[in-house]
Amino acid sequence: MVALPSKSDIETAADTVYAAMPPTPQYVWPLVCEAAGTTVWVKHENHTPTGAFKVRGGLVYMAHLRATRPDVRGVIAATRGNHGQSIAFGARANGIAATIVVPEGNSTEKNAAMRAFGADLIEHGHDFQASLEYAEGLAGERGLEMVPSYAMDLVPGIATYGMELFAAAPDIEVLYVPIGLGSGITGCIAAREALGLATEIVGVVAENAPAYALSFANGEAVSTNSADTFADGLACRVPAADAVPVVCEYAARVITVSEEEIRAAMRLYYSATHNLAEGAGAAALAGLMQERGTLKGRAAGVVLSGGNIDRALYRDIIG
Repeated sequence: MVALPSKSDIETAADTVYAAMPPTPQYVWPLVCEAAGTTVWVKHENHTPTGAFKVRGGLVYMAHLRATRPDVRGVIAATRGNHGQSIAFGARANGIAATIVVPEGNSTEKNAAMRAFGADLIEHGHDFQASLEYAEGLAGERGLEMVPSYAMDLVPGIATYGMELFAAAPDIEVLYVPIGLGSGITGCIAAREALGLATEIVGVVAENAPAYALSFANGEAVSTNSADTFADGLACRVPAADAVPVVCEYAARVITVSEEEIRAAMRLYYSATHNLAEGAGAAALAGLMQERGTLKGRAAGVVLSGGNIDRALYRDIIG
């Protein structure tokens, strides 16, 4: 059995998170419920200071790093955007220098946000995996602390949003969570276990980046040759080895959604709530809509995990 953060661990992490930001809201939007055919709670992690849930983990990770290693020279991370923003934000809050590596052609607006949070941004590699491998090499060369996109030390902070959601809506029977590298779904699982709930937790991935769906089906990590999805937060081709056992043990299932299903969910968020969702942020709703025929009479939840998308791409999808 995989060891998860305890209720006490998550509550301690919450003190650090709430020193920098308030809890995010969760709402039942009537038009979303009408489209889904059941009650749907939307957890608005697009309402954090970085526009995505990952900032919670970055704040806690960086506070712990500063407390335990006050002489740290700096940190480095690879990202498509939201992890990098969280590390830059958390590092700046704790007086730590941050270097972030992104793939070539990455979101210009996410890049600008990371620079605005004080990060030294490097563009290298054709995809996230290539950026990650380059960042790992730089960490050794420059004596920097490598901050992975998935680590159990990030989870207590991330789990605080699950605690907020379950405290507000303990009757949720099934919760849909997008999976990039796995910190979000692990946080939701940790919160559920800490509260002793029986909520089904369903992971959602892009069908063009199905590594975690394949890993869940096989009971072990399965990599893919590509992760060709516009939803960059889901564009994983090599799953995190430590995340796969958590997903396999605790998730009810992992489902895949198409590029068009994700786009349709983005449009539904806009028309039904006037909230902007990036591709990964809309994936959970896409998963729920795919399974809506099985949900009648069951209270459901979806994690709107982020709203960071370039204007031109969003305009094309909404149009």
